[in-house]
Amino acid sequence: MRKGSRVRTACPEDNKHLIATKLEGLFCVYKPAGVHWKLVRDTIETNLVKGLNDTPAPPLTHEVRFLPNPNNEPKASGGLMLRPVSVPVLSKHPLVTGPEFQHLKVGVGHRLDASSSGVLVLAVGNGNKVLNDLYGIQTTRDYTLEGEFGMATHDFTHTSRVVERSTYDHITQEKMERVLAMLEGANQKALRTYSSVDMNSQEAYELAVKGLLGPDGKSVPILTGLRCIRFQPPHFTLEVQCLNETQKYLRKVVHEIGLELRSTAVCKGVRRTRDGFFTLQDALTRNHWSAADVLQAVQKYSSKKNNNQKKSSGTQTDKAMLQTSEETLAVSQENKADKEETTEVQCN
Repeated sequence: MRKGSRVRTACPEDNKHLIATKLEGLFCVYKPAGVHWKLVRDTIETNLVKGLNDTPAPPLTHEVRFLPNPNNEPKASGGLMLRPVSVPVLSKHPLVTGPEFQHLKVGVGHRLDASSSGVLVLAVGNGNKVLNDLYGIQTTRDYTLEGEFGMATHDFTHTSRVVERSTYDHITQEKMERVLAMLEGANQKALRTYSSVDMNSQEAYELAVKGLLGPDGKSVPILTGLRCIRFQPPHFTLEVQCLNETQKYLRKVVHEIGLELRSTAVCKGVRRTRDGFFTLQDALTRNHWSAADVLQAVQKYSSKKNNNQKKSSGTQTDKAMLQTSEETLAVSQENKADKEETTEVQCN
């Protein structure tokens, strides 16, 4: 009789699955220039899978088996003396089952091309659904563009073939500001054109005050803000706020600014500083792409989002409670009046 039965004891919680569940959500990293976004995603996915598999596994389940007693000789009748022994179930051992996590779904939000750097939003597991919902809302993104006057290139980047050289001594900061104001005005007009809201309505005014006025669905790239934060010819730096952009379009904007100033300009760097709710302060650098740091970043974003929701819904909740209290008070007063009226009729 060697067949045993498992011991019915409470097993400790599986830390691996608990951590994997907590990892599901959104976070952002800092993508360095010269690195493809796919390599960033694959590196983080590999680090997360390795971190989960390195988590200590729960103790193996034990079962009771009846084994021969080695100290006792068989009886004359041919029977054996058996003793109950608790042994581990080796079919659940990591050396038998192999790594528990082979793949973890990591999604990417608004992508950055290989030459650009900055904030790159990622999602883990069910966080990919949240990522789709988040980008269904028209959220703006901030960029810092490094430009240089005096030359034009084949694809608007400073590393490609130079097609033209020009002078830039006539360019002043005042002229630069005028061109930027002209471009910003043209984009504001495009923003109103692609918006489905009537510009003469109160709704359009309220949305504009809150900064939520934007195109309905997909549209051409739109610059909602444009200013020069550094002007040291031939070098200059622009701060851009935009919707539905690509990095190639932003480089083209720098090229067009040079043409408007009767010169040429090339973009030497594109860096995203904000993507919706995520900023450079939230971005994890290359040395912090580990499972522990990602878990902390996901939880930080979740707590921040919950706090914002509580603040936004607090006023509405107070109003609803106040309205309910007023309605309850009115009903109680009506019931009291009806009772007094009924008592008076009965007395008469």
